[in-house]
Amino acid sequence: MKRVKKTLRSVFSHPGGIVSGAFIALLVVLALTVDMVPGLNPHLLSDDAFAAPSVQFLFGSDELGRSVAANLAHGTRVSLTVGFFAAIMATGLGILIGSAAGFYGGWIDVVVMRISEFFQVIPSFILAAVIVAMTGTGLAQIIAVVGMLAWPQVARVMRGEVMRVKQLEFVDAVRCLGISERHVLFGEVIPNAVAPVVAVGTLIVGQAILVEASLSFLGLSSAELVSWGRMLNSGQRFLFNAWWLSFFPGAAIFLTVLAFNLLGDALGAVLNPRNAR
Repeated sequence: MKRVKKTLRSVFSHPGGIVSGAFIALLVVLALTVDMVPGLNPHLLSDDAFAAPSVQFLFGSDELGRSVAANLAHGTRVSLTVGFFAAIMATGLGILIGSAAGFYGGWIDVVVMRISEFFQVIPSFILAAVIVAMTGTGLAQIIAVVGMLAWPQVARVMRGEVMRVKQLEFVDAVRCLGISERHVLFGEVIPNAVAPVVAVGTLIVGQAILVEASLSFLGLSSAELVSWGRMLNSGQRFLFNAWWLSFFPGAAIFLTVLAFNLLGDALGAVLNPRNAR
């Protein structure tokens, strides 16, 4: 617990850490409570179509008189759901695969590295668009595709950290006690190598949000979902007459991805053991 408090204190004292953390916390609260806030019904129609931003419509209204602010609020839930679950999936796979490659080496390491290189050289967004178009445009499909394409980033970092940690003296001391290799890996090496991966997972959240928004912009998301990318798609037809329809969703995507990148940089600076020297 003391180590967690110390880490959080260091992150929030890092430039950009406290601002990005506060912004992300605000988004999480909004996503969890959006259904309980009066006036944030994204499907509520009115007679004020294309109303400019005002007291009544904070971010304006669209062609059907729906509140842009309400749609943005509900889009927050979709973006964070995709971002968090895709990052969890990618981080989990990357930790397991990267740990096996770094700890055992040999043919396992060769195969894992060649597969990760394959994923890194192909255009991941195009592959994601093709897979989603073939398998379906539901939220679960998008999360699975993004998570499957992002794990090599985590695996390469985890592999390097495991290779570093397994050479430390305390690991040799544990082996001298007759502990099995599996316990050494899961009980000693992984817990001491996983810290830098947290920063990479945070960056993947931002990447996943950007991919989901791009897929939604292209129409590769469920029509039942209110997402920032779909709002951008709808607003491009009225770009010169109702700028707010595109500006606010674009700003939400930009600021959210920027916040996760800044938080990832702060976590990387604090958790990476190489930066502690």
